[in-house]
Amino acid sequence: MKKFYLLAVTLFAAFTVQAQDVVKFAPLDNSPVDISYFPNKAVKFKKTDNPNPVIKVLYARPTAKGRTIFGDVVKFGEVWRVGANENTEIKFYKEVTIGGKKVPAGYYSLFAIPEKDKWTIIINKELDLWGSYAYDESKDVVRVSVPVKSVSETIEALSIAFTAQGNIANLVIGWDKTTVELPITIK
Repeated sequence: MKKFYLLAVTLFAAFTVQAQDVVKFAPLDNSPVDISYFPNKAVKFKKTDNPNPVIKVLYARPTAKGRTIFGDVVKFGEVWRVGANENTEIKFYKEVTIGGKKVPAGYYSLFAIPEKDKWTIIINKELDLWGSYAYDESKDVVRVSVPVKSVSETIEALSIAFTAQGNIANLVIGWDKTTVELPITIK
């Protein structure tokens, strides 16, 4: 009988260990997450002679797939998460100024209200949201209207990058045939 119990315990342990080794990983997301820094490549080549990051944007990159994006997939006049899946997050490593308003260092959400000729860019205190479904306007830190610029070649995947002009970092959002730029003043 002891041998039977010993065999039963051994088999149970073997099945338990084997079951723990099997992990079901999620497939690659259709809108993979990406990160954009200002200054560009500040983290990738961090050395004593390179600047530390001032801004970081974490966002999911949906693709156009032949669809009309603005006015169709992303509705005009509605709050959009500037990406897919979870809302886009922006981190300021130090205080910045946006639209004449000081924004303290910290983590925020980045939303937009696209229109045909202009977008309202929104920096919001709420984090860890899925999309813009639970967006709360009372938690807005700043709202800035920026003009839409058309581009001739389609930008297949939503893209966010920075350009520099003196002490201004332009946050550039591009997708489909549209770009917008949000000037961010850095002290």
